Amino acid sequence: MNIEELKDFLAKYIKKDSHRYLHSLAVAKQAKLYAHAHGVDEEKAEKVGLMHDIAKEMTEEESLKYIKENNVKVAEDELKESDLLHGPIAADICKKELGFDEEMCDAIEHHSTAKANMSNLAKVLYCADKTDETRTYWDVEDYRKLALSDLDECTYAILVWWMDEYKKVNREPLTNTKNAYEYYKKQLNKN
Repeated sequence: MNIEELKDFLAKYIKKDSHRYLHSLAVAKQAKLYAHAHGVDEEKAEKVGLMHDIAKEMTEEESLKYIKENNVKVAEDELKESDLLHGPIAADICKKELGFDEEMCDAIEHHSTAKANMSNLAKVLYCADKTDETRTYWDVEDYRKLALSDLDECTYAILVWWMDEYKKVNREPLTNTKNAYEYYKKQLNKN
């Protein structure tokens, strides 16, 4: 499917006039920009950016039912976080209904949590999801610039932010997020 057809497909799951739909368009645009900067397949980046939140508007009940009926593998600690189930479900939908390849599905599956040793496409999506034009937090422009120059550094910087957020609320980070943080910390020789 081309991008316009994917937009129509997405609209079956997310209303075109919703913030979530606009976010999906913005992530697709940002992912394509980052992909271009780093020699990643721009078409794949745009497609995963567009489809990454296709399951985001499912209720917790719908999500758990989908996971069970479709035998979707989800990390144990992520099963307790219903707002994170949309990644694995979206990856499953995109694989089965759109024929997305494994790299694309892996990027979609981990766009919220990250994981150790992500592909460049997965890092493009991870960074684009946190820095698209609908994001307005105070230092987002710094992350955007960093994503254009160094995907690993940007991924790590976002992970550091998430680890700080977990500390603030006195919660243990998710396994995939913690593993990603440790992996990129080591890769980048951070202390």
